[in-house]
Amino acid sequence: MENRFFTFIAPYLAAIDDGRFFRKPFSWLYSLIAIINLLLPFYLLYQAIDNRIFSAGSKIVFGFILAWLTIGIACWIGFQLWWDRKNKISLSSSTGDEFIATPTFSHFIQTLGEWIGTLIGLIGFVFGILSIIALGDAGYYLSRQLGVGFINMGILSIIFAPVYGFLIIILTRFLAEQIRALVAIANNTKKQ
Repeated sequence: MENRFFTFIAPYLAAIDDGRFFRKPFSWLYSLIAIINLLLPFYLLYQAIDNRIFSAGSKIVFGFILAWLTIGIACWIGFQLWWDRKNKISLSSSTGDEFIATPTFSHFIQTLGEWIGTLIGLIGFVFGILSIIALGDAGYYLSRQLGVGFINMGILSIIFAPVYGFLIIILTRFLAEQIRALVAIANNTKKQ
């Protein structure tokens, strides 16, 4: 029955079956997250102005400027990471694979872990140095104002933030690779 009434959704079903249905929206999601990374420093600047951070003492203002620059650099790295990965998500599965959604989601887990680990490692390390060198006790106040109060300030942050960032990257990469390995085994052992 090749009647249009029964086959008008065939292109939709083909997109689901060959993986385009999954890869294309994830590519759009990666682009959206990349753009959010570009906008985040400006939102933080707006929040700082709204919270009158520039009315605080010179130590806080100086610390904020350095922290904002650090966050800006970290977000630029995040933008580049998501933008690069949006082009690579199309390689996560191939037409003809039986399992196509799982590798795409695995790629997302890996990229999310790389992003979060990089942000925590970089921002935590620099905030730790800032709090020791320039801010002292005001570092905790500044981190709370910027919305990153979960990052411990001081010497512990200098040591542990890069370690936490690395562990997040390696654990999410390990998880993503385990998922992809299972999918590869399943796709290679399916009945011919």
